Amino acid sequence: MDWIWVVAGIAAFTAGLMDAAVGGGGLIQIPALFGIFPKEIPASLLGTNKVSSAFGVSMASYRFARKVTMPWAITFTTMAASFTFSMIGTSFAQALPAEYMRPIVVTLLLIVAIQTLLQPKLGTSHEPKQTGKKALWLAAGIGALIGGYDGFFGPGTGTFFIFAFVRIFGFDFLHASANAKLANLASNIGSIILFGLTGHVLWLIALPMAVCNLIGAYVGSHLAIRYGSKLIRKLFLVLVFLLIGKMIFDMLK
Repeated sequence: MDWIWVVAGIAAFTAGLMDAAVGGGGLIQIPALFGIFPKEIPASLLGTNKVSSAFGVSMASYRFARKVTMPWAITFTTMAASFTFSMIGTSFAQALPAEYMRPIVVTLLLIVAIQTLLQPKLGTSHEPKQTGKKALWLAAGIGALIGGYDGFFGPGTGTFFIFAFVRIFGFDFLHASANAKLANLASNIGSIILFGLTGHVLWLIALPMAVCNLIGAYVGSHLAIRYGSKLIRKLFLVLVFLLIGKMIFDMLK
């Protein structure tokens, strides 16, 4: 049984490291959980993933908030909407089969990839362009849409948050990633509450993985802060194409 915990720990560490920079840790951690614990209920594995991820995202959020100037009014508005709508999304998670969601998500990710590739300067400079009440309404809309999606389905949530902050608010990838972490943390907490209330968290698995995820997030956030937007942009594009590949693979199998 020892190898199971080693594999789970490595998966959680790697997921935390990836999540801290650009998101997408679920690409590693969720398949690992389903592979290591095939007899467990899927909802319990998804709830376990959320708990582990939340620890790592918390560490990354703390690190980013100390090093990056945050637009707190926008950040907190996004977080509030993300938290609320993730709970709504989680409560309806079984209403629509995943196979109906994947083509939509692949299409959106392709749009994100194309726009990022065609605009090499996108997200390389920090030039906020939304202020006042309009900015708060936009933040609430972003939090509601992406947070609801995270609770309902999930893959690519961090990616969508980063792109929204870059495209709509004019943030560079470093500031966008910092804000995305907090918004994603809020949606994770919303989902965890519902998963926890329905008994769909395997705490004896989730907590050890959470420690490894947290350590990975510390390393990942350090790299992201040190090397800035250029590194994050490259990792962001790699992640987008990995997500697209994973979604297409899931549709074809």
